[in-house]
Amino acid sequence: MTILIAGLLLFLGVHSTRILADDWRAAQLKRLGEGPWKGIYSLLSLAGFGLIIWGFGLARQQPLPVWTPPAAMQYAAGLLTLIAFVLLAAAYVPRNAIKARVHHPMLLAVKTWAFAHLLSNGTLADLLLFGAFLAWAVVCFIAAQKRDRAAGTQYAAGTTGGTVITVVVGAAVWAGFAFWLHGALIGVQPFA
Repeated sequence: MTILIAGLLLFLGVHSTRILADDWRAAQLKRLGEGPWKGIYSLLSLAGFGLIIWGFGLARQQPLPVWTPPAAMQYAAGLLTLIAFVLLAAAYVPRNAIKARVHHPMLLAVKTWAFAHLLSNGTLADLLLFGAFLAWAVVCFIAAQKRDRAAGTQYAAGTTGGTVITVVVGAAVWAGFAFWLHGALIGVQPFA
């Protein structure tokens, strides 16, 4: 569990510098330049992500049950992860109404993904992994909304075409991941 916790602290810590130490972050960007800052940020993020994968894999070998989720939660998680994938697509597809409405679809995708997995998994490792990501995304979403209000940020209106593309891409990637890649990469078939 120690490796999982270390990975979560490193990965989520790096991704929290704008919230926890924005002045320090700005000073480092100015001192190092954008390229080196992004390089260090990426290396630390990858190291944290690697530790998360390694630590979660180790924790899954000797699971510590906290609760037993009802079987129906598998289907609720499936629906919620579909929504998460559409939100994730909304972060990247230009001029879609979802991003125009929610402003930070990536953070909402993480919240939805983490919540879905908390509903359908009941080990201590699941609680740590998905609970940490859920808490991080909630705090980041609040901070992003606060920054938007302070800066008077306006988001471009979405178009029907952009929104349709967002939903289709999100649903297609979700289907590929849910029915094939999740089992191949994570070793769990959500709908088996």
